Amino acid sequence: MNFSVTILGSGSAIPTSRRNPTAQYVQVANRHILIDCAEGTQMQLRKYGIKFQRLDIILISHLHGDHYFGLFGLLSTLHLLGRVKPITIYGSKGLDHQIDTVFSISRKDLAYDIDVIELEDNGADICFEDEKIRIEHFPLDHKITTHGYLITEKQKERTLLADKARKDGVKIEFFQYLKKGEDIKLDDGGLIKADDYTLQPVPEKSYAYCSDTAYSDIVVEAVKSVDLLYHEATFIELLRDRANKTRHSTAKDAALVAKNAGVGQLLIGHLSARYDSGEDHLKEAKMHFEHVTVVEDGQVFDV
Repeated sequence: MNFSVTILGSGSAIPTSRRNPTAQYVQVANRHILIDCAEGTQMQLRKYGIKFQRLDIILISHLHGDHYFGLFGLLSTLHLLGRVKPITIYGSKGLDHQIDTVFSISRKDLAYDIDVIELEDNGADICFEDEKIRIEHFPLDHKITTHGYLITEKQKERTLLADKARKDGVKIEFFQYLKKGEDIKLDDGGLIKADDYTLQPVPEKSYAYCSDTAYSDIVVEAVKSVDLLYHEATFIELLRDRANKTRHSTAKDAALVAKNAGVGQLLIGHLSARYDSGEDHLKEAKMHFEHVTVVEDGQVFDV
C-alpha cells in the first residue's frame, strides 16, 4: 500500500508566489487525510491533481489563520461538488463553534455531515483508529494550544506462499491463521509452521507532523524512531530571538529534534516569507542531522 505525503503549502503566515501557507495531503492504506488547511488549499489540491471527494479526515494543528482559514471554503466547495459522505475534522477547542458560526451566518446548509472532534488542550492520545491505521495527537509548544499528529500503519498480515502450501497439502482453512503468523497444531501431533509458508510482513511505517512549535523534549518523545518527520523551521539561528519570541523553531531546532528522536528522514518547512530560498535552512540543519530536505510546494514524499 502506498504511504505518501504531498506538500500543498511549505510557507508560513504570508503567502508568496513560491510558497503557499501550510497544508499537506497524506495517503495511506486507502485513507485520505488533509493536515491543516491554509488559505488557498483547495486551489493547491486542484493544482496537484488531488480529488477533493477522496478526503476522509482533516487534522487541524491549531487555530492560527495560516493553518485553517482555507477550511471554510473547502467545506463549501465539497458541498457544491455534491458531497454526501460525512467528513471528520480534528482540532482545538473552539473549532466546532467557528464552523457552525460561519455557515449559520451565511445561511448555508451543507448536504453532508461534519463531525468535529475537539482535542484536549495539552493531552496526548489516539484520536482515530481503524483496522489499517492509527492517528495520535500530542502537544506542541506554541503561543496557543497546538497539536502534532502521528500517523502509523498497522502491522500487515504476512504474505502467504500459497503455491507451496497447496503443493504440501495444507488445507485452505488454515491459510488465514498462517497469514497471522499462527502455527497450526494437527490432530496427529504434527505442526504446520507459519514461517514455512509465509513471508514476514513489510514493517509498519510512520509519519509525524509538527507544525508551529519551539524545540520540545515532549515532541522528541512523541516522534521517537518515526520513518518520516515534518518539523517546522520558520527561521534560521540568525533570528533566534524572533524564534523564541514567537515560539517557533529554527532549522537547528528541527534538526536536533530529528537527531534526538532517532528518526529516519526529516522534512522542514513553514519558512518565513523573508527567505527567498531554503538553502540557509538546509545548511544549518545538516550541521546536526544529515537526512534532511527543505520542502517545496508540490513535492511528494514516500514514507
